[in-house]
Amino acid sequence: MAKNIVIFFTDAGGGHRSAGDAIAEALTAQHGPEAQIKLVDGLKHYAPYPFSRFPAWYPSVSRHRRFWKYLFQATDGEGRSRLLTALTWPYIRGPVRRLVTENPADIYVVVHWIFLAPMLRFLGRRRPPVITVVTDLISTTGFWCHHDVDLCVVPTEPAKSRVLHHGMPAEKVRVVGLPVASRLCLPPGNKIQNRAKVGWGTDRPAVLVVGGGEGMGPLFEISQAISNSGLPCELAVIAGRNQALQQKLRNAAWKVPAHIYGFVTNMPDLMRGADVIITKAGPGTICEAFNAALPIILYDYLPGQEAGNVGYVIDNGAGLWAATPPAVVSALEGWIGPEARPGALAEAAANSQNLARPEAAKQIAQMIWNL
Repeated sequence: MAKNIVIFFTDAGGGHRSAGDAIAEALTAQHGPEAQIKLVDGLKHYAPYPFSRFPAWYPSVSRHRRFWKYLFQATDGEGRSRLLTALTWPYIRGPVRRLVTENPADIYVVVHWIFLAPMLRFLGRRRPPVITVVTDLISTTGFWCHHDVDLCVVPTEPAKSRVLHHGMPAEKVRVVGLPVASRLCLPPGNKIQNRAKVGWGTDRPAVLVVGGGEGMGPLFEISQAISNSGLPCELAVIAGRNQALQQKLRNAAWKVPAHIYGFVTNMPDLMRGADVIITKAGPGTICEAFNAALPIILYDYLPGQEAGNVGYVIDNGAGLWAATPPAVVSALEGWIGPEARPGALAEAAANSQNLARPEAAKQIAQMIWNL
């Protein structure tokens, strides 16, 4: 029997769309044409100004770390989300009505908290099931925690503790993992074969340096510090859509083998070929690294929803924190340097793989279907 499933997301941070895509992919794989899926960017297509501009403003606003931290703290709580919904309801009632009536569904899946309280208020009690898929790995904002949802899926046990603290009924919470596209859930495989596939050497550890699709962060400084450190490694640096950074990296002098990439579509191959990944503490990249059994060096995080990710990686032995290029080099030395403890890198890789939940998207898809 066919089911009409609508997934609400928005591009305020890349992880929401990725989570929605992964769920849609899993539903289609499991149920074929019976799963009639529609992904809707609710802010872009329905929200009034200024809410409609949030996705475009997100990259620049999130760079103001102190402001972002205070904004997160000021809005963290289910009661505050209900209050903000009540205060803005006269202004957003019409757009919310359009959002719901133009996208009727047998089941609604929400992968961004901004839609929860308004749509539940409009739908009332006689409504289709609503499932929330939380995309914050650890530091889950209270905006996710609307106790009227039918099911709340979280990625980790610490995230479960957070939503329970914010009043979510325990019987509605499931710890499943973060939904990730199937191509990023492959087994780590054979390192030599993986490197041959992407054209890397096999005689030294491979270090992957990333800054998201936009190539954000001190990627140039980090990669140059590694190159100049004398560490016996091979570098792969992904500049993403940042054309200026890509050109700067290509023009730089390198003392180790270095591969420079722009925006890539073969990230699974690159991750499975690497020995270490150096990245910002975004939940999607972290979970993809877990799936690839990659030790992680974190150099930055977004205050608020990414703050807990750093501790989660470190406390579980899957990676290290290094806030500056010299600190990144020092962290790498502990894994691949001449005085590194034997087995340290392999131990971190095993710990990273122990945190992997490659079946999360499939399990979430089945939960949705069973609602």
